[in-house]
Amino acid sequence: MENHDYPGVFVRVKAVITDSVLLLIFMLGVVSLFDLFENVPDFARIAAFVFIFLLYDPLFTSIFGGTIGHFLFGIRVKRANNPEKNILFPLALIRYLIKALLGWLSLITVSGNKKGKAIHDIVVLSIVIYKNSVGAIN
Repeated sequence: MENHDYPGVFVRVKAVITDSVLLLIFMLGVVSLFDLFENVPDFARIAAFVFIFLLYDPLFTSIFGGTIGHFLFGIRVKRANNPEKNILFPLALIRYLIKALLGWLSLITVSGNKKGKAIHDIVVLSIVIYKNSVGAIN
């Protein structure tokens, strides 16, 4: 039987705040980079905005198992039915959109269930666990 540790709200909020600060820094960097050029095409600005604010979380979550904030706090987003695997990109995108739409309200269920699932985790059948608990055996 597998044994997993489930991070509470505080650790997850710290990861979200860290990602928010990183995204802000990244956006300022992109704006500064664009300022170095005279005519930056609108599609380049739109692509940067879409990546930074829409694709960062789902891409990192589906490819690496979490965002930079998740990594810094030692947590990973995995499939609830197979915690050794990352969630698929379409599910990561839905998870992110629900999290973005509900904001902090999505976290209200974390303390209310044994596996610490937020509303966005429940919807896409994901789970957030500590990195070191992946594959741990009792």
